Amino acid sequence: MANQFGTRIRQLREDGRLLQKQVADQLHIDPPMLSKIESGDRKAKKEQVNLFAQALQADGEELLTLWLADHLLDVVAGEQLGLKAITLAGAQIRDHLKDNLTLANGI
Repeated sequence: MANQFGTRIRQLREDGRLLQKQVADQLHIDPPMLSKIESGDRKAKKEQVNLFAQALQADGEELLTLWLADHLLDVVAGEQLGLKAITLAGAQIRDHLKDNLTLANGI
């Protein structure tokens, strides 16, 4: 199970000299749940990513990127065509974002 998100959460918490209980209280979860998220035994919910960013005074975009990367890796890990699938998905996401930008600009 990928755990870039949990590792970064632990690093930010420790750098901020915060106890698990302090961060868990801000997220309205119990400290054992936070411990499981940090260790990768449990995944944070997407809705919690921004709460983590606020509690740890961290970059929400960085944390969401790590959270998404973990989820993608969990899906394709061990798949022979995993990298090919991610590359294809990346191209489709890029096209979708480009189309949305074009619509937003009225072009």
